[in-house]
Amino acid sequence: MIQIEIDEGSGFCFGVTTAIKKAEEELAKGEKLYCLGDIVHNGMECERLRQMGLITINHDEMRQLHNAKVLLRAHGEPPETYELARQNNIEIIDATCPVVLKLQKRIKEQYDENNEAQIVIFGKKGHAEVLGLVGQTHSNAIVIESSDEVTKLDFSRDIYLYSQTTKSLDEFRRIIDYIQTHISPDATFQSFDTICRSVANRMPNISQFAAKHDLILFVCGRKSSNGKVLYNECLRVNPNSHLVEDPQEIEPQWLEGIQSVGICGATSTPRWLMEQCRDAILNMQQ
Repeated sequence: MIQIEIDEGSGFCFGVTTAIKKAEEELAKGEKLYCLGDIVHNGMECERLRQMGLITINHDEMRQLHNAKVLLRAHGEPPETYELARQNNIEIIDATCPVVLKLQKRIKEQYDENNEAQIVIFGKKGHAEVLGLVGQTHSNAIVIESSDEVTKLDFSRDIYLYSQTTKSLDEFRRIIDYIQTHISPDATFQSFDTICRSVANRMPNISQFAAKHDLILFVCGRKSSNGKVLYNECLRVNPNSHLVEDPQEIEPQWLEGIQSVGICGATSTPRWLMEQCRDAILNMQQ
């Protein structure tokens, strides 16, 4: 019999848990509730909430809404979204993660204090959280997706560096090192470690977990930025790692000659989905 372990450190982070709880509480009242964008980057969890009545909309659809109730997910939104809600008499259920809210506030204060400086955000271009951060600077912030892009900065001007909350701490430090060695003596450089520790700490933990097992099933939606980072770490430690979105994607041949399976996931992966993957493996052994 194959031994199966679900990683205790995997699953929803605090911000996602809070957003889903708020959605469930509002839906329980029987009122119509819209969510601006997927509440979490996991298709099966989004479908579960859709069946409860949650209606996912995009920004264009929100512009057509009036006198409605809209939930803002954990990723956060730029100031324009709040202004639109005010104009259209939309009640906001704000589920922005407190870590993200604090980061938005810091970036806005820095930009208001010195809008001539380069506000640099290490993050994924177009990601919901990053759009919310860039919005604090009237879209003047510079987004760099990797340490390779740091060369495009102007090292003769002041640089204030921030990070999307779910990025790699190691790569963030590489960016800091590069800027420190290239910044002009006449310019100011400050970095602010804004990476969420509940996410950053998952990297070393998931490395240890991946090394313990013959086979790793990493369960997450393919849209998840955090999921891609964590899955690549599993793959680095254990080449016999597979990313699946749901139990139907598990191939029986993966289990041949395997004695132990580790099941883990992203901050957007619900516990119930990892348990379904465990049950699917148990059924394959019968």
